[in-house]
Amino acid sequence: MTQSDVDGVEGTVADRNPETIKQEIDQARNQLASTVDSLAERANPQRLADDAKAAVIRFVKQPAVAASLVGLGAVVVVVVIRKIKRR
Repeated sequence: MTQSDVDGVEGTVADRNPETIKQEIDQARNQLASTVDSLAERANPQRLADDAKAAVIRFVKQPAVAASLVGLGAVVVVVVIRKIKRR
């Protein structure tokens, strides 16, 4: 950075209204706080677990999946009954 760059920056900052600068800082702080809150909510382990549970329930409730699970359950019951009878 050259001296003329520094002088240009200082001139720009010095020419700005301090109240405007304060308002811009407050606005940036509020936006940052909102972003941090949003990220904290997204990363909440309980929320992640609830979302995963809801996704699994939606998947299982699909007709094709439900029918497959019923069929699998029937096969398991038949296999268990056969093993019990062979004892």
